Amino acid sequence: MKYTTRPQAILLLADGTIFYGKSIGISGTTFGEVCFNTGMTGYQEIFTDPSYFGQIMVATNPHIGNYGVNANEVESEKIMISGLVCKNFSFNHSRPDSESNLYDYFEKQNLICISDVDTRALVSYIRDNGAQNAVISTDGTSIENLKKQLANVPNMKGLELASKVSTKEPYFFGNEDATFKISALDLGIKRNILRNLAKRDCYIKVFPYNTTYQVLEAFNPDGYFLSNGPGDPEPLEQVQETAKQMIASNKPIFGICLGHQIIGLANGISTYKMFNGHRGINHPVMNVLSGKGEITSQNHGFAVNREELENSQDLEITHYHINDNTVAGMRMKSKNCFSVQYHPEASPGPHDSSYLFDEFIQLLKNSN
Repeated sequence: MKYTTRPQAILLLADGTIFYGKSIGISGTTFGEVCFNTGMTGYQEIFTDPSYFGQIMVATNPHIGNYGVNANEVESEKIMISGLVCKNFSFNHSRPDSESNLYDYFEKQNLICISDVDTRALVSYIRDNGAQNAVISTDGTSIENLKKQLANVPNMKGLELASKVSTKEPYFFGNEDATFKISALDLGIKRNILRNLAKRDCYIKVFPYNTTYQVLEAFNPDGYFLSNGPGDPEPLEQVQETAKQMIASNKPIFGICLGHQIIGLANGISTYKMFNGHRGINHPVMNVLSGKGEITSQNHGFAVNREELENSQDLEITHYHINDNTVAGMRMKSKNCFSVQYHPEASPGPHDSSYLFDEFIQLLKNSN
């Protein structure tokens, strides 16, 4: 573990802006879209969330690593972020039930991290100038060389990433004697989603992202689930077609995050790339149906077009983000289909919205 004489490292943004810091001791170069998360806890869940695939994460919490890591606090099998930018990286950890320190965890998976960055200035810059591609280099590569490499990194707009994180083979989760059977399309599914369904008496078969409707239906499910995931939803044309067939079946459908966007596209509602996106565990959402506010966990850089949704004859808005009025939830008027842009399973985050899983279960009950 490298505590002293750590080499200088840089974060280079696509517009040429440079932020300097120090390497934590893992040498290399990594590329991705730079974004920030405002959560004050849950860094391991964030690092392993498949929705962050292809992104360099800026942690707004000034201390990262102080409570170590635990195998029970992962949302997938490996770290999904491309790199980490932080202020203070803690090589030591003090939580009794942590299994190891964050440095060893990063070293095993060769995650590049730059620390000692003025993250307040960096986040302020991203807020003003928008999300953009960036590169972290801790190995002394020249700035000119990095600029050339960065110029060849594709933009997130138009980028299909679900195939990079989806399961390659179907698998089961939960008790096979459960009351309800769910066919879940894995676009980058988080484990806590599966846990929430399983503890509500569901047996889930998780399928690869490009599975056809016929294969999903062959499981004879009581309902369908469209998961979260990374990248732009528009290139996922086969998934959109599958969603159309799910909707036509009128079996209950629940979509989260990328799954929410897919449902919108399947209904002819366009999506767009946001200037910054929403990433954190303190985002306020208004439930239009109940009139109650919710504090939510969010992680998305694309959104459903609100104007088109308001003019739709088939869909209605059920939730909106209080800060900017973007669509946070919707449902179909004549079908058993609903979705939210945020993460009711949290992990990390508040549990204000866990009732949405109960609403899905109620739809399953009413349909049987």
